[in-house]
Amino acid sequence: MRLDTFLRNSGRIPRRTQAKKACEGGLIEVNGQSAKSSTPVKVGQEITVRLGMSVRRYRVLQLPARPVSKAERDNYTELLNSERIEADLDW
Repeated sequence: MRLDTFLRNSGRIPRRTQAKKACEGGLIEVNGQSAKSSTPVKVGQEITVRLGMSVRRYRVLQLPARPVSKAERDNYTELLNSERIEADLDW
């Protein structure tokens, strides 16, 4: 399964086009490596998502064939780490 499709179907990014742009912008990593939207995703891999002021690292548990509900999201990914990035506003 493609990375952008996985991010959409697992509910970690709301739209596939947003997932693709995040990949192109270097905001998504798979196993510590910057990933393209077409990168294949496999069970057991770790995906890091940097969006807004947060960095979240997930482990892939299952590959969803279709978009899942909010209640089902934790069946497909396990949250390993979540950090809030502090803005450095020394003007």
